[in-house]
Amino acid sequence: MKLEDLGWNAEFARAWAALPDKGWKPARLIRDNKITYGALTGDGEELEVVMGGKVYHDAETDADLPAVGDWVAVETGDSEHVIRARLPRQAYLSRKISGRSTEEQVLASNIDVAVVVTDAGSDFSLRRMERYFAIIGRSGAKAVVLVNKADLFSAEKNQSAVEAIRALNPEAGVHLTSVQKPATLKVLKSYLQPGITITFVGSSGVGKSTVINYLLGDSYQWTDEVNFTTGKGRHTTTARELMVLRGGGIIIDNPGIREVHMWTDETTLRDRFADLEERAVQCKFADCQHGPSNAGCAIQAAIAAGALDPKRLEGFLKLDKEIALLRQNRQKRQLTVRRRTRRDNQSQSRKFSDRHLPDSEYDR
Repeated sequence: MKLEDLGWNAEFARAWAALPDKGWKPARLIRDNKITYGALTGDGEELEVVMGGKVYHDAETDADLPAVGDWVAVETGDSEHVIRARLPRQAYLSRKISGRSTEEQVLASNIDVAVVVTDAGSDFSLRRMERYFAIIGRSGAKAVVLVNKADLFSAEKNQSAVEAIRALNPEAGVHLTSVQKPATLKVLKSYLQPGITITFVGSSGVGKSTVINYLLGDSYQWTDEVNFTTGKGRHTTTARELMVLRGGGIIIDNPGIREVHMWTDETTLRDRFADLEERAVQCKFADCQHGPSNAGCAIQAAIAAGALDPKRLEGFLKLDKEIALLRQNRQKRQLTVRRRTRRDNQSQSRKFSDRHLPDSEYDR
């Protein structure tokens, strides 16, 4: 195995050359064990590593801490291997952490392709797919969608799902797959090239881990107990993990995602909804809110003519509001952090002054 087999390229080499020459080894993080990490070196050696104090303190947010897929500089030792630096990321997939937090969560780092696994049944949702396309668009990775478990649904239902997703994002690769028909999975081979990193995301139960197990050639992940209703086992993923395929290519698997919370910006959102933007400039009034009661609204006219799905407008307005709220909350948090830092600095300054006042000052 060589570094290039793990995704190393000229850009990472330049970043590495800028680091101090202290005998560190480049390694790619393949597993996050909460306290430690699993790291793979170019000679195929797997190390258990811990985060160095400087790496932790230099991180402005949790998203700046090492994540699965990152390239790091490791100082090896007899009893402990330590991450001394994280190389700049080239492309990474992230979302907002679930709940009321305004923190970013990195799902996979240094990726080339992001594969969303869904099906034509209960998991199918164009609104959720819009969210996936938005965060993938921000990452810079190529978007691919597998409409999986095709054997469970009619040909008409499968094809309808495929066409709807392609209409949503013509640039994405959309494929109909089923592990019951292995030939349908061969399309993934075109993406699984040496040094290319692919991450898989999707809801629980859509067959994501089963697809990955097929590509790996064995049941690599844990499998839940057999379902007594269907008599079938269900493959699951409990943690993010990077895996290198023998035939070339790198996979990062993720646990099932229930909600795709946005972590993107207005520019990416506008790009994903360019069709609405083109119609919006045709509205009679510049401040049009695109509601049913807005006179001269070109978007509402398109909906009335059957040329635009009203749910797409609904999805856009919801995402736009969500991103605006996220931006507002992030600004509030930044202000709070700055005030707290300024207050702490002032407090430390007063303590320092008190400690260094001459005795005569206390006697006054």
